[in-house]
This record gives sequence, C-alpha cells and structure tokens, in this order.
Amino acid sequence: MTRVVVIGAGVGGLAAAAVLARAGLHVTVLEAHIYPGGSAGTFYHQGYRFDAGATLAAGFYPGGPMDLVGEAAGGIDWPVRAAHPAMVVHLPGSEQVTLLAGDGRWDERRRVFGPAGDAFWRWQESTADAVWDLALRLPPWPPQTARDALYLAADGIGWLAAGPSRVLLAPDALRSAGAHLRGAPNSMRLLVDAQLLISAQTTARHAVSIYGAAALDLPRRQVVHAAGGMGAIAGALADAVRRNGGTIHLRHEATRIVVERGRPVAVETRRGGPFPASVVIANLPPWNVARLLDGAGQKPPLPPRLKRLPPGPGGLWGAFVVYAGIDGAAVPDGFPLHHQVVRGAPPASSAARNLDDIHTLFLSISPAWDGTRAPEGRRAVTLSSHTDLDSWWALFDNDRPAYEARREALAARVLQAAEVALPRLRDAAGLVLPGTPVTFQRFTRRVQGWVGGFPQTSLFRAWGPRLGPGLWLVGDSIFPGQSVPAVALGGLRVARALLADDERS
Repeated sequence: MTRVVVIGAGVGGLAAAAVLARAGLHVTVLEAHIYPGGSAGTFYHQGYRFDAGATLAAGFYPGGPMDLVGEAAGGIDWPVRAAHPAMVVHLPGSEQVTLLAGDGRWDERRRVFGPAGDAFWRWQESTADAVWDLALRLPPWPPQTARDALYLAADGIGWLAAGPSRVLLAPDALRSAGAHLRGAPNSMRLLVDAQLLISAQTTARHAVSIYGAAALDLPRRQVVHAAGGMGAIAGALADAVRRNGGTIHLRHEATRIVVERGRPVAVETRRGGPFPASVVIANLPPWNVARLLDGAGQKPPLPPRLKRLPPGPGGLWGAFVVYAGIDGAAVPDGFPLHHQVVRGAPPASSAARNLDDIHTLFLSISPAWDGTRAPEGRRAVTLSSHTDLDSWWALFDNDRPAYEARREALAARVLQAAEVALPRLRDAAGLVLPGTPVTFQRFTRRVQGWVGGFPQTSLFRAWGPRLGPGLWLVGDSIFPGQSVPAVALGGLRVARALLADDERS
C-alpha cells in the first residue's frame, strides 16, 4: 500500500490528504502546531479566537473551487456564511468603495470612478471567468513531465481561449495588468494596486495580467465568514481526513525527510518516529523543504529546483499583524466586517518599503453572530499590513530592545490608521497583541515568517508540485498560488496527479 506522509496541516496539505485517504491510500498528516490551518489557522487567547493570518475566504459557490474540493473529499458541509458586502476599501481623501458580488458592483464603480473604468472592469471580469474556468480543470502548470506537456498540447485551446465566451488568454500571458489601466482615473489605479498587493503580492505594473484578473475577482467569488474563524475551514478538511481513514498528529514538528536511493522513505519528528513513507507531500515553503532534506547530517542530492534557491526569502513580503479584542459597542449594527485602508501608493516589493510605512492595511472583524470568537459583548479584530522581512530580523538578532520598541510603536500606528474604517478603535481595544515576521516563523514554522506566496509577476514563477521521485509540494508556492481556494485547488491537483501515478505503477 502507498504510504503518504503530509508535512503541515495547512489547507493545501489537508485537501490533498482528504482526497488521497478517500482513495484508500495510507495517509498520515504531521502538524507542528496544536491546531490545523497553518497561515489560515485560528488561535485562542484570553477568550478570543483570532485568525492568525488569512482572514478572507472565497470560492464556496456551487461549482467553485471549495465546492469541488469538498466533493472530492467525500462531501464537506463547510461552516461558512456569505459576507455582504465583500469588503469596503477606504481611499485617501475619505473616498470609499464598496466591493460587491452582485450587479450593484457596476453602479458602485461608476459612482466612484465614472465610466472611464468600465473597459478595465469588463476585461477583468471576462478574463477572470476564463482563468477560473481553466484553473478548475487543474491544468498541470508549469509542465514537469512529458505527460504534462502532452496534456497541455491536447488541451491547448484552453490556454489560447477559455471559458464559455472563449476569452483569449494568450495575449495576457506576457503583459501586466497595468497595461489595461491606461486612461483609468488615478483613484482606480490606487484601488487596483492595493487589492493586487493583498492578493497577488505586487502591483498592477508588475502583476501578470491573467493572474491579476483572477486575483481581483475574489470579492465576486462569494466571500464568506467561517463560524469559529478561518481555522474552521481547515478543521472541516481535517475531519474529512479522519473520516476517510487518515491520521493527523498534532504537535509533531517534522525534523527530517529520510531519503534512500533518491526517494523518501520516512519522516522524523521532534516527538519521534520515523513515520514510514513512500510519498511525502510538503505543505511548506521551499526553504523549509530544503532544510528537512538536509537535516541531521543527511546529505542527499537536493532536487534541482531546491538547489537553485537563494539563501532565504529576503526581498519577499512578510506581515505585521495586530490582534485586538474590542468592545462590541464600537461596531455599528450592519457594519461591513472586511476593510482595506489605503493611505498611499503601495510599493511593488518589500525592497522599496520603509519599515515604518503603512501604505495599506487590512482589517477584519469577527461577526456578531459568532459567539465563539470573543467573550460576550466583545469582538475579535485582526489588522495586517505588508512588511519587510530582513529589517525585522536584523533588529531581532542584533538589538532586541529596539525590535520590541519598533513593534509596539508600529502597533500603535496601525490602530490609529485603522480608525479611518472603525472610529474609536483605540478606545475600544482592551487587548492588543502585535505580531511580526519573527512571530510568524515561531508559530507557522515558515522560514523567516514569509507569508503570501511568490509575487505573481510571471506565469513561470510559480513552482510545479513535483519536486522529485516521491516528493511533492503544496501550498502557496505552487500554481495557482495564494488564497484559500487557490491552495485548496493546488492540493486537489497534487492528489489527482499522485493517484494517476499510483494507478500506473
């Protein structure tokens, strides 16, 4: 029997595990933390359940990514409710844009930007429809085997034109989303840049068009609130793993992937093992995988893609997060629960960012109907902003008092900036917990606390999932990239590819 060990109980790893367990494979999931979810987990502190990283989920509509994953896992009743509206974006100068899923979105766009932006939004939506139609077919991109190449050649029309309207995708494969913003108002450019930064990790000038169109479409793909927090989505997947016969071990941090004759044979953890494996699926960043292959003096040849890794993810994005427990009276009835505050033009990469800058800020509030998220009369709030990795680590390693002072000062500035969306936030906050990339590394084990995946600047930047014989990668590093629906689709893609290999062997 094929023995599969999944390292990391994030959404991508759990999706793969649930499908493989349902197919009858022997599946073991190893998770370092005390709960599943990874960067889309929910942690408990002083009566609050805070979303650790990701706070926005989408793709649960009939026929959508999460519906597809749930069906493949044997049927999952997702514990979610639709969010109306998806979010509100606060632009400089007190202008607000409400992002809606229904037809009213066109009236709202014209109210703020006038008719000059219509052409861009028509392009964005038709292209996003085509891209999601293609992504739901789980194309093997980038191709890694002759079979992948043959599949893409046979289905090549899908890469030239996709979706019911046969939208041409090829012209957008090598140009940026910014190419479609010519003539758009500056305020709309600012909105698009801010939205792309949180969903594609870069701005319109650099985001490849077809990724950009799909990333901007998340508010239209039924944004939801999960009962109990984002971790409930991972929890539902974990339940499916167990229901299908798989095993999940929490508090089991992997320390080494044991390799013999070029193939993984076991995974060791800090709590023992080894856990025998003929296949290992790593729900980890590539740098973490490389360290596991190089653990405890073991020196097998690294897979080619891992050999070419730079020393670390320096230059990529991290997150500065403030978790706040607030008086529920500060949140008006019917108040939207997701907000993005835009204070200025966001930089395309962390290399252009000052550590104290807050260009954009994302704020999420727990729903009033979810009494599990906070003590009675209180609400849980997560506020996050993009930040540089290297600067925080330099302070932490070389000047701990300066690191702590900078963390507290930036937390105060974040709370102040968020009052554009939620006035009285500082007065209402009784609990304030700031988190830096150092915090994210401690709790998610991701090297340097890197989050968000690779900036979507090229079709060829995403990794293929097959690292080597018996060794696979899932998560936000592989196509189709970041977001809950994207990593879930990536996990489903890996499961189906692995099952096809297993059937042939």
